[in-house]
Amino acid sequence: MIGGGQLARMTHQAAIPLGQSLRVLAVSDSDPAALVARDVVLGAHTDLDALRAFAEGCEVVTFDHEHVPGEHLRALVAEGVKVHPGPDALVHAQDKLVMRRKLAGMGLPVPPFAEVNTPEDALAFGAEHGWPCVLKAVRGGYDGKGVWMLDTPDSARTAVDELLAAGTPLMVEQCVPMRRELAALVARSPFGQGAAWPLVETVQSDGICVEVLAPAPSVDPEVAQAAQELALKVADELGVVGLLAVELFETADGVVVNELAMRPHNSGHWTIEGSRTSQFEQHLRAVLDYPLGVTDLLAPAVVMANVLGASSGEAGNQPTAHPPMILDERLHHLFARFPDAHVHLYGKAERPGRKIGHVTLLGERMDDVRDRARLAAHWLSDGVWLDGFDIHGGQQQ
Repeated sequence: MIGGGQLARMTHQAAIPLGQSLRVLAVSDSDPAALVARDVVLGAHTDLDALRAFAEGCEVVTFDHEHVPGEHLRALVAEGVKVHPGPDALVHAQDKLVMRRKLAGMGLPVPPFAEVNTPEDALAFGAEHGWPCVLKAVRGGYDGKGVWMLDTPDSARTAVDELLAAGTPLMVEQCVPMRRELAALVARSPFGQGAAWPLVETVQSDGICVEVLAPAPSVDPEVAQAAQELALKVADELGVVGLLAVELFETADGVVVNELAMRPHNSGHWTIEGSRTSQFEQHLRAVLDYPLGVTDLLAPAVVMANVLGASSGEAGNQPTAHPPMILDERLHHLFARFPDAHVHLYGKAERPGRKIGHVTLLGERMDDVRDRARLAAHWLSDGVWLDGFDIHGGQQQ
């Protein structure tokens, strides 16, 4: 797996019961996966020679992120390396403009969009489709980065001028009047077998996913089925092998595709404890061309809440091989209150707003499970119980 982040770390854990050994290409020996995996190679994903050396002896090469240059991947494929997903599929997760054009050509629901090469392109789009509109970096960007809201022609001209001067390729989209954000997660094998998990709701704060609710509450069954079928259609049309996450906006008229990811995804972390087959095991099954696993929920309601670096930065910003001691102390109290909580800490240095772990809880009622997951994640992030609960029992004074 190219990339040594938390996705590689959790994929390594899923590989163990399958009898597989995951080799990881990491930037640093303090990367989350490098802290736990045995077979770690240090190198840059932009270095073709490093990629060649890394791939030697691998049965298949896959990804923790989408940032490997497409020309490097094509060189590996030409040299006989099995790469899943392949570069012709992956480009649709790397380049938002390529993705939009492809999905629009397939007749799938996407917002109106246009390439931006000059400020006038954005001004013309806003005049036609209305303000505000959304400016996006064509490549890169995640967790709210690489996205700018254009409220007026003046703000559009200023933003586009600055970004183009910095060499950022741009596109503009209509601002979608959405009710909420959803995600459809599917897997596809080289043989063409597909599998889909229940549609989930993703809850965002400041552009960062903070909660995932499985299944998405109060979704019309026909809408949920249509979203799953849409994701499977995209996976098949693009020739995806492995995981595909389709981020969606729910509107009054149905769903609109926002973005694609071709790897395990934050919207699927709940599957580790909440599904019969986790997204990480399924990704391995798919890229190894094993038959795919079943995706049934293991409880009526499953909620994953991300643990974010505290705004105070209490735990410091230096990389460490172990979770900070302050998190260890918080775990003690968390498990005393919620013994059924499933905690995953990534071994990442803490910075304000950075994803350093997640908590998953299962139960019968979504509102109850969501409350407990939110309390657990906030406690691990900030050391404060949002409901005033005192760690020694009773209510805080």
